[in-house]
Amino acid sequence: MKLQRQFAVMLLPVLMAACSSDKPTIEPTKLVDFKATTKIDVRWKADVGGAGLSELFPAVTREAVFAANAKGNIFRFDRNTGKQSWRIDSGFEITGGVGAGEGLVLVGGGKGELAAFDEDTGQLQWKVKVSSEVLAAPMIADGIVVVRTGNQRITGLSAKDGSRLWLYERATPTLIVRSHASVVIRNDLVYAGFAAGKLAAIGLKNGVVVWESSVSQPRGSTELERISDITSLPVVEDAQVCAVAFQGSMACFDAVQGGALWTRDIASEKGLAISGKNLYITDSDSNVLALDKSTGATIWKNNQLTNRKVTAAYPLDDYLVVGDYEGYLHVLKSDDGSFVARSKTDGSAIQDAPVTLGDGALVQTSGGELYSIAIH
Repeated sequence: MKLQRQFAVMLLPVLMAACSSDKPTIEPTKLVDFKATTKIDVRWKADVGGAGLSELFPAVTREAVFAANAKGNIFRFDRNTGKQSWRIDSGFEITGGVGAGEGLVLVGGGKGELAAFDEDTGQLQWKVKVSSEVLAAPMIADGIVVVRTGNQRITGLSAKDGSRLWLYERATPTLIVRSHASVVIRNDLVYAGFAAGKLAAIGLKNGVVVWESSVSQPRGSTELERISDITSLPVVEDAQVCAVAFQGSMACFDAVQGGALWTRDIASEKGLAISGKNLYITDSDSNVLALDKSTGATIWKNNQLTNRKVTAAYPLDDYLVVGDYEGYLHVLKSDDGSFVARSKTDGSAIQDAPVTLGDGALVQTSGGELYSIAIH
């Protein structure tokens, strides 16, 4: 994670190194021994190349898995076997991706490139320039591609030709966190978190703000202390949307009207997951917590991964899966947070939560290994 000023990047060596490095600056907790009661099976794996300084993660469709590397290569794999179908060169360094849907594969670049490729053949369908670097995976729904850029703007484009349909922009504080968080599209609304702890619901068809609410209020006496940006994806159910801020707090709202349901004083840059009656959060110290999604009350807390730069949790059946900075995958019981399995990948950092793949999950490491896993 990096800090930046609008219109000019601030060179803050100590803070930037601490935020962007794969390795924690505070001594991480050593892994505890436990008796495994289940195991992580690797169904297939593939090498797609490293993510560089970006956070890249795979996309899944009914037929295939798509992944990319920082050098600009995009890969298509059979989702069941991992067999590679094609590999193409996007023609630019990829900093945001991968998004997929409605027959398109979408990636963005550091110079504002946004490109769409045919899902089946890999052929370029269109390529446009947006207002700033693309740090997050573009999303697509109902013929509209939604892309978020580093200058905090969100743009809606036609999936047919990339022409701009609408643009959403808002005033931001002078100092903000450089975030790789994209948007969540649900029920014709685009949900996105912003600097200063703001959460907005934007109309998918027209880019008009339906509501905006405060997840967190900036606190402290200095600019750095007052940073309270939302740097992770919100989580959305039909009636409820929740988000959490870096150096701030978390809150849940009515998904349609934006009315506040509850707020908790928990900070996170990694984000949330929701499953059943519970909300799961990895806080800023890499503690994993389960909360009652109706009230925010703590159900359990696992503090045995402190300072290991743990990802957001991924709910899978009766378990939660998280990754850490050394490439370990940890499986916790969702009802009490106890460890039931652990497996190491390639040793490079896992920066993002796993992605759903059938009855299992898909994990991409920063070193470029792609794993299809199941828990048995």
